[in-house]
Amino acid sequence: MSGLTIDLTDQVALVTGGGAGIGQGCAIALARCGADVVLAEIDPERAAQTVALVAAQGRRAVFAATDVMDTDQVRAAVVAADREFGRLDILVNNAGGVAGKRFLDQSERSWRRHIDINLVSMLAATHAALPLMIRGGRGGSVVNVASIEAARAAPMYAVYAACKAAMVNFTKTLALEVSEHGIRVNCIAPDLTATPGLHGMTGPVPASGLPQRSTEIQQGIARYIPLGREGVIDECGEVVAFLCSPLSSYVTGVTIPVDGGTASAGGWVRSADSGGWDFGVGELSP
Repeated sequence: MSGLTIDLTDQVALVTGGGAGIGQGCAIALARCGADVVLAEIDPERAAQTVALVAAQGRRAVFAATDVMDTDQVRAAVVAADREFGRLDILVNNAGGVAGKRFLDQSERSWRRHIDINLVSMLAATHAALPLMIRGGRGGSVVNVASIEAARAAPMYAVYAACKAAMVNFTKTLALEVSEHGIRVNCIAPDLTATPGLHGMTGPVPASGLPQRSTEIQQGIARYIPLGREGVIDECGEVVAFLCSPLSSYVTGVTIPVDGGTASAGGWVRSADSGGWDFGVGELSP
């Protein structure tokens, strides 16, 4: 048996929010596997950095200036993909955002902004992209980037978590609706992943990389995440590339956690004292 490889040669992918963070990781992974990429991104500097990283993989990237809260701009990004490449095989709905605040302290404007950026942007991109995939007659792949918050309570992030839960359900339903066209729809659910946003950074990632976490924070992460560290964007991108490839040709309608085991842990954390596992306020095992 020959070695398994992810081959996306000459396919075209559109990644929303592809200029940084998980979106950038997805764009680079898809390019590494042979795809050209359209970046629907609001920040030209971030987009330029990702364009260069895609080019370093020997593939072409096109920047489509896109505020995903404007559905006309989202649709225009899909048109740009068709104009530049004449096809669209992959859509990664990655764009999103959140600001922590108690629900009763959120304004209606805040609710709507969260819904527009996290949920409506996905609906608009998918609605525009599917006809291109169907027209091509080659099938296709849609991957939605949700969050572990889709499946658990998320105090301070109620509307965001509700949007991510909706994304997971939409993934299941759409998978059925477009299956006759050979289009597969899946989802990933990351947890703590090292991104510029989690470090409060805007603009491109500096050449020196993201700031180092304090020792105290690293110790907290090691207790919280079973694999003992936060994820990196490449790990999300590689799962997305798998879901877009023939290696997952019989996989549709699923959500894959990319979280170092936190969903499975379900509240269990490493003890700071014994190194065993605690649940809630104390260690339950002898």
